[in-house]
Amino acid sequence: MQIDRRKLLGLTIATLWTPCQRLFAMPIFDRFQRAVQVLEDAVKSRQVESATMYVRDGDVQYEWAFGNCLKESSFLLGSISKPMAMAAFMKLHAKGLFQLDDPVSKYIPEFKHDNRESVLIRHLLTHTSGLPDQVSENATLRKSHAGLSDFAKAIFKTPLQFQPGTRYEYSSMGIMLASEIGQRLSGIEFKAFVRQSVFEPLGMKHSAFGREPLQRGRIVPSQVEFGAPEAGGGSPDAANWNWNSDYWRDLGAPWGGAHASASDVGKFLEAFLKPTGVPFASDIAQLMTRNHNAAGLESRGLGFDVGMELICPGCSGATFGHTGSTGTIAWADPAKERVCVVLTSLPAGATKEHPRQLASNLVAGVS
Repeated sequence: MQIDRRKLLGLTIATLWTPCQRLFAMPIFDRFQRAVQVLEDAVKSRQVESATMYVRDGDVQYEWAFGNCLKESSFLLGSISKPMAMAAFMKLHAKGLFQLDDPVSKYIPEFKHDNRESVLIRHLLTHTSGLPDQVSENATLRKSHAGLSDFAKAIFKTPLQFQPGTRYEYSSMGIMLASEIGQRLSGIEFKAFVRQSVFEPLGMKHSAFGREPLQRGRIVPSQVEFGAPEAGGGSPDAANWNWNSDYWRDLGAPWGGAHASASDVGKFLEAFLKPTGVPFASDIAQLMTRNHNAAGLESRGLGFDVGMELICPGCSGATFGHTGSTGTIAWADPAKERVCVVLTSLPAGATKEHPRQLASNLVAGVS
């Protein structure tokens, strides 16, 4: 059952739920309306140029669009790209092509010396590899419009920051290295592999790593003046490599270069919330959404943030999802059978009380 924004704001509770359900549904319905109002106000004040929100509550789903976009518009997801890329990678695990505790050097012989042989594939997916978030050459690579293979080569010589498995340090480059393994094992360009193995099976028609085959007019620009420093945010010299540049939009970086609509991100999360065998069996879905890190380290699934205590207050400990520095948030709570996706054009670092978080908190049940 799908309800658009006009219907949500205009229909009464009686038209949506049976009398027995109504007493339980009214507080939830009110929270969704308040979340809608948060995003409407953010657009009206011109803090946010564009935003979309998708919510599934049980069997009922809602979609809204605000500002300069449509419900079908595709946003640059930022790090929500990571679980999507790793979902494709895990298709290869399901085929028995690698094991999580295999050393990375088994598949990338160039990744060796200086203790790199102790880095396991599991470490890459859980941010415990010792690799930094970005390589030291990050800005130089982006300025020169380097390809993903150039980022991989830079990772091969990047020193580890700590003994693998002993600490947690958020690492976009760990995801990049896993994607390099995926490309070598699949034999095709990784962004094409994600499309074939995840997006197409799930019917995610408004999603892509890079921009092909999306309609250019349906791709939402980021408010790059508030962007992350490593992405050239706020620097006039970064116009040819920041989030809005043709270079970055087409690169399809596995750690942050996916585009998608809010409902497509919802479809992706729902494939893990209630696995149907597409894009893979339930055992892989469960493997990806449970914690793999040792006690005392931040909880992480395989590509997913799990638990999400700080990101999703009010959600259960089984919640999984991710956020993106481009101004996005997405989560699924199995305990409530609820999915929430908020995509905005306003980068996450623009304000402490970001509208994406305020809207998400309301959907989760926090005032």
